[in-house]
Amino acid sequence: MYCSRCGANIQDDAVFCNSCGQPTGVTSTAPGAPPAAVPSFPAPAAAATGWVAAPTVKYAGFWLRFVAFIIDSIVLGFIGFLISIPFMASLGMATFMHGRAAMSPEGWAPFAAMFWPRLFLPRFVISWLYYALLQSSSWQATLGKKALGLEVTDMQARRISFGRASGRFFAKILSTIILFIGFFMIGFTARKQGLHDILAGTLVLRKV
Repeated sequence: MYCSRCGANIQDDAVFCNSCGQPTGVTSTAPGAPPAAVPSFPAPAAAATGWVAAPTVKYAGFWLRFVAFIIDSIVLGFIGFLISIPFMASLGMATFMHGRAAMSPEGWAPFAAMFWPRLFLPRFVISWLYYALLQSSSWQATLGKKALGLEVTDMQARRISFGRASGRFFAKILSTIILFIGFFMIGFTARKQGLHDILAGTLVLRKV
């Protein structure tokens, strides 16, 4: 006799198919005998244990992080532009008050020297808070990294603190002043770490 479901060859008096468990329609011939048990088959691991497989993560490479940096730069550039408006308006007003509506580039230098520190410091503080707050938040990522599925973690893939995120931000200054070599290290280190990642003890992971 053959199983109607899987086509396996089974005994004529079998109650269930030994291959797939399909009932054959044959009843037990022994009077009073308990019904035959349906053979058990291994269930998928996820169904048997109730666990759902976690998403696989990999180290984020140089180019993916570079695209995230471009997105973050656009966001910070827009914020910086909004901050610059009052300073530029003040500079224009100062020029008008001095009666020099058509100043040469050399004439702008004293005014630019006066307003530049006032403009640079707020933008620097905003950049620091942008990176440190977002990377230490539940997102574990800036807007650019979030858009690309990247997360900043410690060496055990855990969420980092605000202090560690701040240290990572300021370590980027060192990665920059050594001719950006600290950033290029991302493409050559085993865990795709830049110099700032190594100094801060962080990783950038990519969910796949």
